[in-house]
Amino acid sequence: MKDNYLQSSIEYLKGVGPNRAALLKSELNIHTIYDLLNFFPFRYVDKTKFYKICELKNTKSYVQIIGRFTELKYGSISRNSRLIGNFTDNVDSIEIVWFKGQKWIEKSIQINKQYVIYGKINNYNNRFSIAHPEIEIFDIKNKKNQHNLIPVYSSSENLSKRGINNKLFRELISNIFKEFKNNLKENLNRHINEKYELITRYQALYNIHFPKNLIILSKAQFRLKYEEFFFLQLQFFYKNQEKKNKFKGFLFNKVGEFFNKFYHENLNFELTNAQKKVLKEIRNDFASEVQMNRLLQGDVGSGKTIVALLSSLLAIDNGFQACIVAPTEILAQQHFNNIFESLRNLDLKVKILTGSTKNKDRNILLEELKCGKINILVGTHAVFEDRVIFKNLGLAIIDEQHRFGVKQRSKLWKKNITPPHILVMTATPIPRTLAMSVYGDLDISIIDELPPGRNPVKTVKRTDANRLKVFKFIKEQIKEGRQVYIVYPLIEESKKMDYKDLMDGFESISREFPIKEYQIGILHGRMKSKEKDFEMKRFKENKTQIMVSTTVIEVGVNIPNATVMIIESAERFGLSQLHQLRGRVGRGSETSYCILMTKNQISNDAKKRIDIMTKTNDGFKIAEVDMELRGPGNLLGTQQSGLLNFKIADIINDKEILKHSRNDAKLIIKNDPELKNLENKEIKKEFNRINETSIVWKFIS
Repeated sequence: MKDNYLQSSIEYLKGVGPNRAALLKSELNIHTIYDLLNFFPFRYVDKTKFYKICELKNTKSYVQIIGRFTELKYGSISRNSRLIGNFTDNVDSIEIVWFKGQKWIEKSIQINKQYVIYGKINNYNNRFSIAHPEIEIFDIKNKKNQHNLIPVYSSSENLSKRGINNKLFRELISNIFKEFKNNLKENLNRHINEKYELITRYQALYNIHFPKNLIILSKAQFRLKYEEFFFLQLQFFYKNQEKKNKFKGFLFNKVGEFFNKFYHENLNFELTNAQKKVLKEIRNDFASEVQMNRLLQGDVGSGKTIVALLSSLLAIDNGFQACIVAPTEILAQQHFNNIFESLRNLDLKVKILTGSTKNKDRNILLEELKCGKINILVGTHAVFEDRVIFKNLGLAIIDEQHRFGVKQRSKLWKKNITPPHILVMTATPIPRTLAMSVYGDLDISIIDELPPGRNPVKTVKRTDANRLKVFKFIKEQIKEGRQVYIVYPLIEESKKMDYKDLMDGFESISREFPIKEYQIGILHGRMKSKEKDFEMKRFKENKTQIMVSTTVIEVGVNIPNATVMIIESAERFGLSQLHQLRGRVGRGSETSYCILMTKNQISNDAKKRIDIMTKTNDGFKIAEVDMELRGPGNLLGTQQSGLLNFKIADIINDKEILKHSRNDAKLIIKNDPELKNLENKEIKKEFNRINETSIVWKFIS
C-alpha cells in the first residue's frame, strides 16, 4: 500500500464524504485515512450470545436479539415525537424506541424482514424496551462467519445524531482494508519482530478492529502497544543524542575550595549512600563536557536540597554561577534561608528574587547578577524574565518539576550562550514507568533512603468517636515539649461540602486548649506574607505549641520539634497531598505521628488512600497506588499530561512492554544514532512520520 493513500484526507474514503469528514475532524481529530486506521476500539462486545425476549428479565444491560418488526408508529400526533417499533421473535415482543432520526429509520426498516438488534435494555414499570439499538439485516451465512468480538469505538452526541456509530466505523475501516489487500509496510526491524514473535503490522491492525478470538486480539494489542511505547522512547533517546551532539556542556572538573570547605567543615552529618550515588552521577555529567539534563527524585525529607547545594558549589568552584527556581515564594524563601545559613562562613553571595522583590532591591540585584557578584540566585518564576541576565550561569536547578513546563525549563537554557547544566528535582515521587514516559528526555537519579536518625512516621486513622483520645494524646506530646500541626482543607465554611472548616476548627481547638496553658497559631493562604512569616517564626521558636493551618504548610519551614500531624477530613485529600503533609513531621530524631481524622463512612477510593498511608511511608509505593487510582495525567498537572495521550498503551498495566521497548530503543540509538543502517530503514520512516505529524514532540525540548 502506498503511503500517500494513508495520508489522504478522510473525506476521500468510501462512505465518508465532506460532511462526515468535517465531523470526524472536529469531534475525534481524525483527519486522514491513517488516523481512522489508528482509531482503536476502547472495548469489545461478545455477540455470540442471542437472547430470547422472554429471557430479558435475567439479563445484563446489553442484549442481542433476532426477530422482525411487525409495526412502526409514532408515540403521539407530532411527527417529531418518538418512533416506536414492535419487535418480535415470534413468541414474545419488545418495544424499540427512537427519539432522533425517526424519518430515516422509518424509511430504512422493512416490516417482517429479519433483523439482528443490539442495544441496552431499559425497564420501566416492568415493561422492557431498547432505545436506538444497532440494527443489521439478519443473514444466516454472516451469522456463521461473523467475528465473535465486536469492537466498540468512542463517539459523541454529534456523531450519533449524524449516524456515525459503531456499525459505520466497522464499515469504513473494512473499506480501508479492502484497499490494502494484505499489503502494509512494516515499521519495526526483523530483530524486534523475531525477538517477540510479533504478528505482522497488517495482522495487528486488522485484528485490533476485527478480532476472531481473544488470542489473536491479545497478539494485536501487544504489537500495537509495543510500537507506541517504542517510538516514544526512540524519540526521547534520539533527542538526547541530538542534544549531546548539539550542546556541549560546561566542564566542571575541579573540586575546589568552596565544595571542600563546606563538605568537611559545614556538613555536620554523613551523606546517605543514595545521596553519594546521585552526587557521583551528577559529577560524571559535569566531567563529560555534555550538557546535563537530569531529574532528581527523592521522597519528602530525603535530602535533595543538600545534593543541589553541593552541585552548586561545584559550579562555583569552576567559575560559574548557579540558580535554584521554586514554584512558590514560601518554598523559594525556605531554600534561600537554608542555603544562606549553610554558607554563612563561606565568602559567597546568595540572593533571592521573587515577584514581591521591591523594584529598588530588584535593580541592584539584577546589576550584581550581571556583573557576577552573586554566586547563587534563589527565585521563583521571576527568574525566567528576559531582563534577568547572568554573567556566567553554569547550573540551573528547578525544584518541584511538575509545577513547571518544558517551555519554562528551556528559558533557563537561554541564560547563557552555552546552555547551563539542568537539574530538575521533585519531592513528589514519580512511579518509574511514568517517569520513563514523561521525562524520558532526562536522565533519572533517585534518592531512595532517608538520612540516618530519621524514624518512619507512625500513621493511624481515627474518627470523631476517638477525638477526645486524640486531644489527650496531643496534650501528652506538648507536655513532653513537642509541637503539633492540625490541618484543615478549607478556610471558610462550604455550603456544598461538609468539610471541617479552618475557623471552626480553630475555635474548637482553642476551647480544648485554653490560652492560659497553650499557645495556638493560625496559618492560611489569605494571610499576608509578613503575617505568615510571623506565625511560622513563632512556631519555629517553639513559642506556639499548636499550628492550625490549611495546606499552605505542605511546603514550608522545617520544624524538627514538630512531632504530630493531625489531618482533618483526611478523606478529602489526595494521596500525594497527604504524603507531603505527613512529611512536615518526622524531621527530628524523636518518634513522630500522623493522625488521619475521617468520617465514619467514607468512599472506597478514600479507604484505599487512607489504608496505603497507614501501611507505608514509602513515597514511591504511594505514588504507584495514586497513579492506579487517579491515572497518570493527574499526577503531573497540565504541563506534561499531553505526553500521556496514548492510543492503546497503558503505563499502569503495560509496564513490562514499556520496559522492553525502552531497552530496545536505547540499544538501537546506541548502535545506530542516526538510524542509517539498512535494517532500521522502516523504523526511520515511521520515526520521521511521527515527528512530522505529532504535536507531542513539539513539547520535548
